[in-house]
Amino acid sequence: MLSFTPYENPTYFGILAIALLPIVIGLLCKKRFHWYETIISIFFLVLTFGGPKLTQGYALIAYLIYEVVLVWLYTSYRKHKNQTSIFVGAVILAIIPLVIVKLTPAIQNGQQSLIGFLGISYLTFKAVQTIMESRDGVLKAFNPWFFLQFLVFFPTISSGPIDRYRRFKKDYDHVPDTDKYLQLLQKGVHNIFMGFVYKYMLAYLFGTLLLPKLQQQALSAHGLSWSLVGVMYVYSMYLFFDFAGYSLFAVGTSYFMGIETPINFNAPFKSHNIKEFWNRWHMTLSFWFRDYIYMRLVFFFMKHKVFKSPKTTANITYIINMTIMGFWHGVTWYYVTYGILHGIALVVNDWWLRYKKKHQKQIPHNKFTEIFAVFVTFNFVCFTFLLFSGFLNTMLLAK
Repeated sequence: MLSFTPYENPTYFGILAIALLPIVIGLLCKKRFHWYETIISIFFLVLTFGGPKLTQGYALIAYLIYEVVLVWLYTSYRKHKNQTSIFVGAVILAIIPLVIVKLTPAIQNGQQSLIGFLGISYLTFKAVQTIMESRDGVLKAFNPWFFLQFLVFFPTISSGPIDRYRRFKKDYDHVPDTDKYLQLLQKGVHNIFMGFVYKYMLAYLFGTLLLPKLQQQALSAHGLSWSLVGVMYVYSMYLFFDFAGYSLFAVGTSYFMGIETPINFNAPFKSHNIKEFWNRWHMTLSFWFRDYIYMRLVFFFMKHKVFKSPKTTANITYIINMTIMGFWHGVTWYYVTYGILHGIALVVNDWWLRYKKKHQKQIPHNKFTEIFAVFVTFNFVCFTFLLFSGFLNTMLLAK
């Protein structure tokens, strides 16, 4: 049985084009074939999790049954009651599979969990946010069958972008008018074309041609060197173009299906500060952490008066939020340090913005200061990406 990682093989794009054609024709005729979309979703799931990845396929099936039943039970309960302990229990149960998958390599010397599969993080984010929105009362109606469709929407299943239940449902139930859909097709073609440029040209240049050579030179130097500086910048470029390219493929494919999946990247290296960076980088993940962890922790701390100052509350929550994001990437010192550094940077950033506002007459603001702000932000981000890459850990082990 053939198996393809999404958007990694020219054959995959050929099959994708053929599979999307009936959907495009249907939407141009103002019809949405939900039954056909279900069939091709199953087909692409088999392509992704079949063959050598069949174990992951079984894990995916078990996971989907578990999460759909769990969320269904909670939303049914929420119609009549709203006990906090039940809500917390439902959230914990929803994230337990992901926690097991993330902890297993750290506990078992790098061995992967048997219940893990490609994309488990993003499906978990969707399940947790659905529980939370049900708790908040903004999600009034829950359909288990639609929820399953929402979870396994194949263009985004492996690495996002992370959509929201109500936003997705609005598009899923709606057929865009002809002019609107033609615009979506145009943007879809543009995104897929740019995805090829990003992933198969620029990411290949930085990640395949340049990065290994610089890493070898840096290892040979046995310490700090200009090659290590090169690794920092080249890896940052590779990480951006590879992931942004994938995201463009996912968003472009979604547009062909009449689904306006949110974009994930918006020129992040043009950011003037670290908060702006997180409003531009992996945006759906950043906004998910903001809405479902940061804001809820702030509300909890303020409600229970854990800290006297709102500024202290925000600062502590920044660090907790970004540390959790670091742990989400993996239970290693470099992922956790990456998260903590970004949390501290957000704290410093807020302090600086308050200070600058208070002393705006004394602090110059011109084209040079804007360029300098972008330069500082870019270099900080690249340094943390060097940590994130794990290459420094490799250098330490090589000594």
